[in-house]
Amino acid sequence: MEYTQLGRTGLKVSRIVLGTMNFGPLTDEGDSHAIMDAALGAGINFFDTANVYGWGENKGRTEEIIGSWLAQGGGRREKVVLATKGYGDMSPEGAPWPNFDRLSALNIRRAVDASLKRLGTDHIDLYQFHHIDRLTPVEEVWQAVDTLVQQGKILYAGSSNFPGWRIAQANEEARRRGSYGLVSEQCLYNLMERRAEMEIVPAAQEYGLGVIPWSPLHGGLLGGVIKKQEAGGRRATGRAADELKKPEVREKVQAYEDLLDKHGLAPGEAALAWLLTRPGVTGPIVGPRTAEQLDSALRAVDLELGQELLDGLDEIFPGPGPSPEAFAW
Repeated sequence: MEYTQLGRTGLKVSRIVLGTMNFGPLTDEGDSHAIMDAALGAGINFFDTANVYGWGENKGRTEEIIGSWLAQGGGRREKVVLATKGYGDMSPEGAPWPNFDRLSALNIRRAVDASLKRLGTDHIDLYQFHHIDRLTPVEEVWQAVDTLVQQGKILYAGSSNFPGWRIAQANEEARRRGSYGLVSEQCLYNLMERRAEMEIVPAAQEYGLGVIPWSPLHGGLLGGVIKKQEAGGRRATGRAADELKKPEVREKVQAYEDLLDKHGLAPGEAALAWLLTRPGVTGPIVGPRTAEQLDSALRAVDLELGQELLDGLDEIFPGPGPSPEAFAW
């Protein structure tokens, strides 16, 4: 496994991030524990979750599954860089109630305490804000973060789904307060969805944030979905299936699969390897439902993509436009 610094911090994290969103809803506790053991055994030390995972009546369940795994000991907690997120509604008994969502100081402190209890740990290494909150002043957010850092309950703060202007605003306010500021941004970023390159990635680089892409296979569209369907395998579902019905999308996905077949590479592994070549990227989040899917993601770390292939991928999935440097005076 390869490791890198998380943004401007001294924290070393694996270049593959273990996403846990499927733990509970799609993968039972025993299999989830086995996947975490396999990930740790392969050198993955960066685990990502969120308080709402488990969803609906079972929100919080994923953190509980991670907590029961950590409780087995054997150095699990000490070896893992544990990241979770807060923002979504966590009202008791399911019915929405004021101040159990968003980023008020009250909810941030309440959500952190609840996550700590479910995870069975005394601190969270990276606490991330799951979404931007336009109703809460950014200075209030940092007031809560500073208190939690002083209490030893969190070590670093990160963002998720923040636009570039909000990353800048948050870190300028942190600088004014003498706070450390955001150290990472978790965003939608993959070959098919490259808009992050316009503002989010440049802002992250300017302020020293590590970029952690989610949905690196774009809901499965970059995982060889057409070839799998033709072979009678698992078909695309949900949003991915709807997207594949669009002629222009199917044409691009087919060209992508044909290009990788020419180079003898698995589409999903190549999509992850491509992200690992991008400036500012710490590592993509993979959310395996099975041990086999984890093995596939691990192979991407050692995969080298030649310039011819990279050029071909750019031709199929071009970037969003000129870099910011193109507009410099």
